Amino acid sequence: MTSYENFALVYDRLMKNAPYDEWLQFTNHFIKNKQINSVVDLGCGTGEITLRLAEQNRQLFGVDLSADMLSIAEQKAIDLAKQVNWIKQDIRELEGFTNIDLCVSYCDVINYITAEEDLDRVFHHVYESLSDQGIFIFDVHSMEHVNKNLTNQTFTYTAEDVAYIWDCEPGECDGEMYHEMTFFYKNSTKSNTYTRIEESHYQRTFPVETYVDLLTQANFSHIELYGDFSIENEFSEQDSERIFIIARKK
Repeated sequence: MTSYENFALVYDRLMKNAPYDEWLQFTNHFIKNKQINSVVDLGCGTGEITLRLAEQNRQLFGVDLSADMLSIAEQKAIDLAKQVNWIKQDIRELEGFTNIDLCVSYCDVINYITAEEDLDRVFHHVYESLSDQGIFIFDVHSMEHVNKNLTNQTFTYTAEDVAYIWDCEPGECDGEMYHEMTFFYKNSTKSNTYTRIEESHYQRTFPVETYVDLLTQANFSHIELYGDFSIENEFSEQDSERIFIIARKK
């Protein structure tokens, strides 16, 4: 798994149009009228979703492998006067949590868990961390989206203060992606100099059946599937780009 050590420097600028409010609305739909006293955000990054989930009397944890991402998230929480426990931890080795009412993992974090045995470990750790009837919600890229829209593609973006070139290459297995990314960001508003950073990321998505089987093996129940933030539309793996999976502790 990547630690996003350099990526943290430009992450928020690149993600300024990310659908954070849609993630929040989707989550709120499934926790409405439920007593949610504690929340863990796995792969919280710079805390955008974590902080949106903050409410009075709710204990909040943001977990990420990158100390740089967590440092940015912590400063945001201070600025907003929000109390969040930021924890540097590999989610494959998740520990120290009990009686958590809600665990979320959004924005493709689970796609960085690229081996089935590691997925199994994550799901078991989450299950053990949840309270009775606790809820686990996460999203992943669909296989269709990976094969048709991501792999064998080059993406570019240019703005005054940041730019990137992003090559996405397929791996040996279906659903694998290797991302080679080069970023340029302006050193200051008064400067005409830029810093170049390079990142290599490896992701993999699995068929929905794999996630459901592993969740079931981890003793989760009432597993539900949704596509592209839609709650009303009938789920179709082929027609969805982002798949949401909801599981509950028995």
